[in-house]
Amino acid sequence: VSIARRLQDPLAELVKIEPRSLGVGQYQHDVNPKRLDEHLAGVVEDVVNQVGVDLNTASVQLLAYVAGLTPRVAENVVARRESEGPFTSRKELLEVPRLGPRTFEQCAGFLQIPDAPHPLDRTPIHPESYQAAEGLLKELGLSLAEVGKSATEALDELSPQDIAGLAKGLGCGEPTLFDIVEALKRPGRDPREDLPPPILRSDVVGIDDLTEGMVLSGTVRNVVDFGAFIDIGVTQDGLVHVSELADRFVRHPLDVVAVGDTVRVRVLRVDKERNRIALSMKGL
Repeated sequence: VSIARRLQDPLAELVKIEPRSLGVGQYQHDVNPKRLDEHLAGVVEDVVNQVGVDLNTASVQLLAYVAGLTPRVAENVVARRESEGPFTSRKELLEVPRLGPRTFEQCAGFLQIPDAPHPLDRTPIHPESYQAAEGLLKELGLSLAEVGKSATEALDELSPQDIAGLAKGLGCGEPTLFDIVEALKRPGRDPREDLPPPILRSDVVGIDDLTEGMVLSGTVRNVVDFGAFIDIGVTQDGLVHVSELADRFVRHPLDVVAVGDTVRVRVLRVDKERNRIALSMKGL
């Protein structure tokens, strides 16, 4: 269930996993666990603040990373959701115990409601900027109902000069209006949509399907001093030795690849007895 949920909402699932269980590489057990916890918390906070969370599905663990929300207030948000049903408006957050106006100011922009009646509650636009967003739509002759639909075309045509002029008229800063325009273009955007999709091949499902010279796409799963392990869609990850990472001299694999990169590789050797696959990135 956890693995399936990671596909639906990876952030909500991964925050529940202890850092030592994530598998971050060869030297994981040499790293100070406290520092690993601190760094992971920092990364999660950055992601939450950049992407936002779904107010009606986020767990207590995930809500606790939202700016302004303590673990206790996060528990109160979930308790309110369970007792009275899903939130339909951001304003309902003010009914949550211990979540006052100041906390609301800090957290509201990061908490989104994908199916909210008010279209702006589905976006990362802060309630304080709703007036500017509505003013922008009015200037362009658009309605709130068109957000995420026909409004996108009109918003795409806005140049930086147009945004600068509109910002003066609406009484808000240019960076704020630029963010509002981006949020109105694609409300509820999943950042994964901008990433290259996984390449699935039905003809390569096991080590027996591999032949020398075959070129495949894969994902970097682990980087060690002597090379990188690549997931090419078979049970066993293949190894690109440091000498096969590029056509030039490579001092360390991290100079060329990082975990999560999508790369093209050529099969050099397949050792079925020892279950080992040698790969190369040279010439690709």
